[in-house]
Amino acid sequence: MTCETVTPAVPTTTNLAVMTDTSAASFTPATGQVDLAVIPGDGIGPEVTAEALKVLEVAAPAELKFSRTQYDLGAENYLKTGEVLPPSVLAEIKGQDAILLGAVGGKPNDPNLPPGILERGLLLKLRFELDHYVNLRPSRLFPGSVAPLSDAVLGKGEIDFVVVREGTEGPYTGNGGALRVGTPAEVATEVSVNTAYGVERVVRDAFERARKRPRKKLTLVHKTNVLVHAGQVWWRLFEKVAAEYPDVTTDYCHIDAVMIFLATDPQRFDVIVTDNLFGDIVTDLAAAITGGIGLAASGNVNPDRTAPSMFEPVHGSAPDIAGQLVADPTAAILSGALLLDHLGHPEAAARIEAAVLADLEARTPGQQRRTPEVGDAIASRVAG
Repeated sequence: MTCETVTPAVPTTTNLAVMTDTSAASFTPATGQVDLAVIPGDGIGPEVTAEALKVLEVAAPAELKFSRTQYDLGAENYLKTGEVLPPSVLAEIKGQDAILLGAVGGKPNDPNLPPGILERGLLLKLRFELDHYVNLRPSRLFPGSVAPLSDAVLGKGEIDFVVVREGTEGPYTGNGGALRVGTPAEVATEVSVNTAYGVERVVRDAFERARKRPRKKLTLVHKTNVLVHAGQVWWRLFEKVAAEYPDVTTDYCHIDAVMIFLATDPQRFDVIVTDNLFGDIVTDLAAAITGGIGLAASGNVNPDRTAPSMFEPVHGSAPDIAGQLVADPTAAILSGALLLDHLGHPEAAARIEAAVLADLEARTPGQQRRTPEVGDAIASRVAG
């Protein structure tokens, strides 16, 4: 199975209209007071968020000051109040400039915490309401990380790529339902929604990100040979936008081929753009091959800046170690770097990344540091 440009099957259907918003003004870096919504969440969330904020304050340029508002949302809050995301709180968050999230989630199999209530009622609710149409996941094999790949694969070069996942469409929109539930004739549907508008804007964002990277390579990931209707929309708009970026090398991979190449040749990827469901799968495997989700940062981004973007570590709330101050806050700290970059301060973000790299290189195998110690060490390196 190869990764190559493949002309997808064309379904018999009426062509969709292509909508493009090219009127966005150039972005001016945020200065002065930045209103930051802080959602520490559950478990180790408050512990790692405290360290991310510590480093964020040190790294921020002098002209940038954070005014924090904390929102107690998550499993613990739901169990206390019965509310997930009250409309009044959502309205307040919409008025902020950015969001830093720790992690949410309760104890496994808690009968008082219905499955999906936090995912759909809080995380997806924020993504949809704030139009976070880009889910950004950098994937890099950091020094000292244990990768489950062979020496032959690791010897091919540096693993450093970014996944741009569409965040507001696909099968996560809740378009579906069930009939005759609990009977042998039960029917359940989850409809994947793909609009020309939604696809084009995330593809365009991916091309912009690819253009800024040294390799300037973008790979579209889909299943165009089987999912012909959605696949045709993604393929056609990818090709259309590619014509505007002659300096970016393009590639296409079926999702099954990507699973193989991530495990055998991850160095081939630079920037990946894909839909919501495939992106969910790709990013977890990407984290696994680069040492696990403990160092994985992410951003739920509104590139149009019509609402605040949200930055968070990929890992969960880890209730089994909550309160012990043994969680590694590096992923949360790197999420703070993504936040600074989004606010227009790439130099400050680069200082955090450099400090993290230096800290990882200096770690002693088997060394156990407490959560605040890691944060102090990285903040000290940022301060210089």
